Amino acid sequence: MTKLRISRRSIALAAGVAGMVSLAIGAHAALNMRALDAAKAIAAEESDAARRPSRIALVIGNGHYPDATAPLSQPINDARGLTGALRKSGFDVDVVEDASKDDMVRAIARLKSKIRPDSVVMLFFGGYGIQAGRESYMIPIDATIWREGDVRHSGVSIESVLEAMKEKGARAKLVVIDASRRNPYERRFRAFSHGLAPINAPDNALILTATAPGQVADDGKGQYSVLVAELLNNLNAQAARAESVFNQTRIAISRASDGEQVPSVSSSLVEDINLGNDKAGG
Repeated sequence: MTKLRISRRSIALAAGVAGMVSLAIGAHAALNMRALDAAKAIAAEESDAARRPSRIALVIGNGHYPDATAPLSQPINDARGLTGALRKSGFDVDVVEDASKDDMVRAIARLKSKIRPDSVVMLFFGGYGIQAGRESYMIPIDATIWREGDVRHSGVSIESVLEAMKEKGARAKLVVIDASRRNPYERRFRAFSHGLAPINAPDNALILTATAPGQVADDGKGQYSVLVAELLNNLNAQAARAESVFNQTRIAISRASDGEQVPSVSSSLVEDINLGNDKAGG
């Protein structure tokens, strides 16, 4: 009888152990299945991201120029506001404030390294801009300019950045330049500020500047510049197509200023570029 009781206990114990092992095996299998499902989901998301056109932007806001009598308050606010809007729309944004020449060169190099053939690439610059030799230059805060030749040496050519985008094979090039201000440099070698020169748009490019070529505009008193404030309003629209956004910005500013400030839009786009948060398109 004792042996029988021991045998029954052994059987019960063995059955209990077997049940626990079975549960453990089942739990492990379920855990592995969940891990596999999670891995598949991550792979699918990464695959979708790889197929989705990349959106990258370089945003530069320069406000503290030692040669100016007072800092520019709006370019840094503009850079921050535009950065927020672009990031909400899925752009990978590199933002640089109060950039020296070296800062700008390094930032442009970073931008170039991210460009791939399907990229929609945007450049924004707010600060001082000067034309020299029919070319427009973004002015870093550490510029030393006493004559026209210094502009080419100290500044960064807008056209050179567009050319770099083209060489890297960017699908579309978007440029917004808010730099048509009276500046502290030109009075040293010119009677008055000449604004920016016409910026030549390469293939599939769209360019917006705060004024027409050769014109300048004074800053308003708002948080953002007139150009960026209106641009942000239009970027928040449901169907934020790039060419429509830029043109609506131009028209609104022209009407609000009674034609005294008319931004310039230059386009060679051959497709619609969506600036809204549309994961499926460009």
